[in-house]
Amino acid sequence: MQKLTSILLVDDDPTTNFLHEQLLLSLGVTETCLVAENGAEALTLLADYSETSDLCPDLVLLDVHMPVMDGIDFLEAYLQPPYPPPVVIVLTTSVHARDQARMASLPVADWVNKPLTRAKVNDILRQHFQRQLPAEQLA
Repeated sequence: MQKLTSILLVDDDPTTNFLHEQLLLSLGVTETCLVAENGAEALTLLADYSETSDLCPDLVLLDVHMPVMDGIDFLEAYLQPPYPPPVVIVLTTSVHARDQARMASLPVADWVNKPLTRAKVNDILRQHFQRQLPAEQLA
């Protein structure tokens, strides 16, 4: 399977970021996970890596509820240049109708319930990158 250039994890929970990073690396989805604990850090990382396309994320896994800058504010700011257009998947434990309504016009490719699993990663790869994990990794 062709690996993604990098994946940006945006979540205020360090344990969630660590577990998701370990899963993605162990599955060979990417060799590089960038981590931000809020939307402001994520925008900075995207701006930094948009200059060097060799590490520019192909995928952003975004939490909604975070301090400093939440996922919705991040997406609204993300619409402004110079950010490249990676696929944005919202990872959440709960989806409130008001959050969905606010995000309806924003560049969200999909909603996935936390935590990530092998099957969920495979679904993301198939639906958004036309790739999939090898069968032995799904067992």
